[in-house]
Amino acid sequence: MREMLKIVISLFAIFVGAGLILSYVYAKTSTVIYNAQVREKEAALKKMSPEAEKINVAGKWLLYEKPNEYYEAKKGNKVISYIASTTGKGYSSYIKILVSTDPDLKIKAIDILSHSETPGLGDEIEKKDFKKQFEGKVLENIELLKVETKDKIQAISGATISSRAVTKGVKEAVKLLNEKYGKGLSKE
Repeated sequence: MREMLKIVISLFAIFVGAGLILSYVYAKTSTVIYNAQVREKEAALKKMSPEAEKINVAGKWLLYEKPNEYYEAKKGNKVISYIASTTGKGYSSYIKILVSTDPDLKIKAIDILSHSETPGLGDEIEKKDFKKQFEGKVLENIELLKVETKDKIQAISGATISSRAVTKGVKEAVKLLNEKYGKGLSKE
C-alpha cells in the first residue's frame, strides 16, 4: 500500500511540475506568437494589394465552419481592391486562401496561406501556373475543368480534389464579395 502511495504522489508531483512549466512557457511565448501571426497576416494582405495605403476588415463570414474575413483595401478614400480570406476542403486538410479582386470584382490574385496537402501532388496548388489561372476571372468563370481551358480553371492532374478545394474556396469568396459589393446591391 505504501509503495502504491509513493508512486501516486510521485506521479502527481511530476504532473503538477510539468503543468507549471508548460503554463510558464505559454505565458512567456503566447504574446510573441500572437504578434508574429498579426505581422504575418498584415504582410499577406499587403502582398494581395501592395498599392493600398490601408486595409480594413469589412466583415466576417464562415465557410466549412471556419472563420474568414473580408477587407476593403483603400488608397486615400477610394477602394482599390477587395480581399477575402477563404477556406477550401482539400484531400488532406483545409486550405486557407486569400483572394484579391479589383473594384469591378475581377480576380487580381490568389494566394495559398496554409495547407497539408500531399507533397508532389496536392501541394501543386501553390505553384504560380495554377494560381495565375484565376487572374482576371469573374464569378461566372470560376469553374474547375479536367481538360485544357483558357476560360475556366484547369485541374492539376492527380490532384483534382485539391484543385477543386481551391476553386470552390475562391468561388465562394468572390460570390460573397459580389453579394456585398456587386452592382445594384447595397453596400455595407
